[in-house]
Amino acid sequence: MHNVAANGANIPAIGFGTWTLKGEDCAKLVAHAIASGYRHVDTADLYENEEAVGEGIRISGVPRDEVFLTTKVWHPNLAEGDLQRSIEGSLQKLGVDQVDLALIHWPSKSIPLVESIRALNEVRSGGMARHIGVSNFPSKMVRDAVALSDAPLACNQVEYHPMLDQTPVLEACRSNGMALVSYCPLCRDTDLLTSEPIPSMAEKYGRTPAQIVLRWHVQQDGVVCIPRTKTPERVIENFALFDFELTPDDMATISALSVRNKRICDYGFSPEWD
Repeated sequence: MHNVAANGANIPAIGFGTWTLKGEDCAKLVAHAIASGYRHVDTADLYENEEAVGEGIRISGVPRDEVFLTTKVWHPNLAEGDLQRSIEGSLQKLGVDQVDLALIHWPSKSIPLVESIRALNEVRSGGMARHIGVSNFPSKMVRDAVALSDAPLACNQVEYHPMLDQTPVLEACRSNGMALVSYCPLCRDTDLLTSEPIPSMAEKYGRTPAQIVLRWHVQQDGVVCIPRTKTPERVIENFALFDFELTPDDMATISALSVRNKRICDYGFSPEWD
């Protein structure tokens, strides 16, 4: 299993994303992912599935300290006191004493960043999270957060796939020792997997289109990806990335798809993107 070192955190390069997964199905899929080799599970207070995620980790039979567990605090809850209570609630629902990584899920337009980063640091110093980081932060906000934080930030979790150029965010993360964690790594509900050059490369390497795209992620320096699927077979397929390698030319060809500039997750509360 390949890990990404990020300011003291050792993050497995592929994680199991759980957004939209609920209840018993979620618990079974989490347990299945761990049995298939995953050692990184991502959830959030917003997902309303933390109880199921915690149950999945427990029924997997793998010791808690072998699973890198991330949760996130929703943007209305980033004020001093609210953020800590959100993480406390997440720990209770997950049934754990500590998460490996606690993230600000989206930046707030009304709560000062300095206040949120201070509260996030208190989550870490209080032992509720081993590491802290941010999510959906554009490059300038990454640098601001780093400057405001007493503890190093482990990552910025953002939408990233071949159809979206995240070069400024990647550079901000790398220059500050942070990982970039890709959500929507397969550019869901789009034609990415059927757009050339992906099908041709899948044939060339004897892999599925999804494996080609996920390999493109993990082959980049400092990049982690957290694909989500409801299909047990896909869980296994998405993990099988570490016994082949794309050529530099093929990596560059896939990266050239970023001219499409396709962003899936963009809302009224989104920050100003790079």
